[in-house]
Amino acid sequence: MGRYSFAEDFKRYGPQAPLAEPIRLREANRYCRRLARSHYENFPVVSWFVPRRLRQHFYNIYAYCRWADNLADLAPDPQHALVWLSWWESHLRACFQQRAIHPVFIALQETIREFGIPPDPFVDLLVAFRQDQQVTRYDTFDQLLAYCRYSANPVGRLVLYVAGCHDPQRAALADCICTGLQLANFWQDVAEDWKRGRIYLPLAHLRRFGADETPIIRGVATEAFRRALAAACDEAEGWLLRGRPLIGLVPSFLRMEVALFIEGGLAILQSIRQQHYDVLRQRPILSRWQKLALVLRTWWKIRIRRRMGSPEEFRC
Repeated sequence: MGRYSFAEDFKRYGPQAPLAEPIRLREANRYCRRLARSHYENFPVVSWFVPRRLRQHFYNIYAYCRWADNLADLAPDPQHALVWLSWWESHLRACFQQRAIHPVFIALQETIREFGIPPDPFVDLLVAFRQDQQVTRYDTFDQLLAYCRYSANPVGRLVLYVAGCHDPQRAALADCICTGLQLANFWQDVAEDWKRGRIYLPLAHLRRFGADETPIIRGVATEAFRRALAAACDEAEGWLLRGRPLIGLVPSFLRMEVALFIEGGLAILQSIRQQHYDVLRQRPILSRWQKLALVLRTWWKIRIRRRMGSPEEFRC
C-alpha cells in the first residue's frame, strides 16, 4: 500500500474538484477501507475482534470523520474551513436523500440504510468541527464537556448503531467513555493543540491551581500547571470508569472493543502521570509493546470473566 495523501484526494474529490460520474459501491468501499487503514491512531480503527461483516461499515464511518477532520484542520484559514465543512454537510444531506456522489457517501449510504442511523450523530460532529474554527479557549469544564458532546459522543453512538444495540442507557454510558477518552487525548496533546492556537484545558481550572496559559505558551511545565493537569487527568479517569458498565451491555463481539477504548484511555492517563504531568516537552505515547500488552491483558480479563459468569461481572 502506498503512502496515503489527503492532498491528492482533496484535488480529486474535494469542493473544487471537477464533476465526475459517481463511482461504484465496490470502489467506494475500497476507498474508505484504504483511508481508514492509512491513518495513525493509538489503536487500529477496526481490529480483528470486529466481525468481518461489520468492518466495512466502521471503515465508512471513519472515512466520514477523517474527511471532516481534515477539511477543518488543513484549511488555510477558519473561513475556508467553514465553507468546506458546509460543502461536506451538503453531501451528507444528499446522502440521506439517496443522492450520494462522493465516494465516502456512496459507501456510507449503505451503512446508514442497513442500520437505520439518523443524521444527528453525523451533523453533531460537524458542529464540533465548526466550533474549533471559532472557539480556541474554554473557561470552564462545563463548556468543555458541552463541546465533547458534539466532538466525541456521536462516535460512540454510531458504534452502537452499527452493533445493533443503541438505546438511551447504552448511549449514556458510551457518552461517558467517549468524553473521558476525548479529555485524555486533550491532555496528551496540550502542546500539539497549542501549535494550532487551541487550549482545551479550561482557564478557570488553571486559575484554581494558580496557573494560566503561560506554561503552555512557553512550553515549560510549572508546578501549578502539573497540579492542574493532575486534577484534569482524574476528571478524565472518572468519566472512563463511569462508562465501564457498558462492557457488559453490548454484544459479545463488541466487549473487547469497548474495553480497549476504556483501557487505552486509562493507559494514556497513566503515561501522563509517569511523565509527572510534563506533556509540554514530550508527548506521552504508548509504545508498540505497551499496546500489545494492553490488548492481551484486556482480552484475558474478558475471557476470565466470561468463564466466571454472566456479563454482569463486567459492571462496576
